[in-house]
Amino acid sequence: MKNKFFVRSITALVLTAILFASMTITMPNPVFAVSESEPFNWYAKRNKDHCLPALEPQMSFITEYNAVYGDTKAAESGDKVIYLTFDAGYENGNVERIVNTLNKHNATGAFFVLENFVNRNPELIKHMVESGHLICNHTRTHPDMTKISDKAKFEAQLSGLDEALMKCAGITAAKFYRPPEGRFSRQNLEYASELGYKTVFWSFAYADWDNNRQPAPDDAIKKILDNAHPGEIMLLHPTSKTNADILDRVLTALENEGYRFASLNELP
Repeated sequence: MKNKFFVRSITALVLTAILFASMTITMPNPVFAVSESEPFNWYAKRNKDHCLPALEPQMSFITEYNAVYGDTKAAESGDKVIYLTFDAGYENGNVERIVNTLNKHNATGAFFVLENFVNRNPELIKHMVESGHLICNHTRTHPDMTKISDKAKFEAQLSGLDEALMKCAGITAAKFYRPPEGRFSRQNLEYASELGYKTVFWSFAYADWDNNRQPAPDDAIKKILDNAHPGEIMLLHPTSKTNADILDRVLTALENEGYRFASLNELP
């Protein structure tokens, strides 16, 4: 009897194990409660698999407000398209070098600029527009936008940049907005969307902004190429000497790998 009981017990345990193994257990996606004013710092975890980084769950709400960090359709289909974007607060000779290199490759760049850049470089702005590049909105004075809760003050930062562009170069910015330093809140994105802007983050960036600590050219090239991926929105700072020195080689290498460069206007 004991042996029969033992066999039955083992049989029951085995059947239970098989039953659990055959079941598909679906865990619910985590839900993050985000207040209107909670500040976030945008980031995208780099990977060397040549894939669009995953959207961090706690920031997934950006898709509700006409905000992008990459071309997800291109990422899914494998379309080797890259959007070249640049945050330009001032000109030190390297911005114009960047523009000339883009022109050499017939590559469209999107330049997120400040009022200071516009006021000091109206002719360069006109040259950029004539060359087919986009002039986009990085705010008037580069404040921490998460500290601005009043919609009128938020709008003034964007409209102030447009006013400077119209006064100095006779143009208005394309309807693309990038928060200074990538700092944003749900409320910020809502305001930008209501004002007709698409908020543009990035899926690749690297430490290129400090002119006193510029990355070695070969290291920078390797980092950019190792992290290239379909649907990429690349962020570079055009004041960087390293970027100005290597951009021709970077674009040539990417072209040889089958990549093409598109305007933000082509985003789905």
